[in-house]
Amino acid sequence: MTPGTACFNIPRAMNTPSLPIPEDVQAVHVVDDDAGLRQALDSLFRSVGYGTRLYGSAAEFLQSGDARAAGCLVLDVRMPGISGLDLQGQLNEAGVTMPVVLMTGHGDIPMTVRGMKAGAVDFLPKPFRDQDMLDAVASALARDAATRAERGQADELRARLATLSPREREVMARVATGKMNKQIAFDLALSEITVKIHRGNAMRKMEARTLADFVKMAETLKLKA
Repeated sequence: MTPGTACFNIPRAMNTPSLPIPEDVQAVHVVDDDAGLRQALDSLFRSVGYGTRLYGSAAEFLQSGDARAAGCLVLDVRMPGISGLDLQGQLNEAGVTMPVVLMTGHGDIPMTVRGMKAGAVDFLPKPFRDQDMLDAVASALARDAATRAERGQADELRARLATLSPREREVMARVATGKMNKQIAFDLALSEITVKIHRGNAMRKMEARTLADFVKMAETLKLKA
């Protein structure tokens, strides 16, 4: 970070320390080696009601254990040690889905392309307008909320799947391939009536209102016949 690249019109940092934020509550995680900019962004985000967590380096963020917490990451590209782009790459390799907003005072086209291809929500050149940063963070938090909602739905489906008997799972998987009851009965050496019973029980346990819902659930769970 080069001194003198602070945002335009960012309120002065307040001296009140940030309170601890539960991991399931969204927060804006700011990683920048410039302490002044960290505090300025802290004040900006808190002024619109966002919780914040601040880190002076990529290593500090990694050591914090916050990578899988709810929220988004506002990340400076050029920092001593692990760069912002390298941190983004490490998080991707680890399967971390926290959305990233990149910022830099020395951006170029290859750097921007690399960051965006790696999934960044936005890439902001310094100095940037407060509203541009707030808009980027709002988009990042919305993406995080959507990802967590999808993950929660998948977890719920897996919990329902665990209540199915092995035979009900087999029937469900074959229904998802488009097979008719008669075909499934042949595959499993069962009567067609028995297949209908297993399918009905599976749909009830999975809380599938329609056959289309049932098939979609099987696809989400990646069941294989």
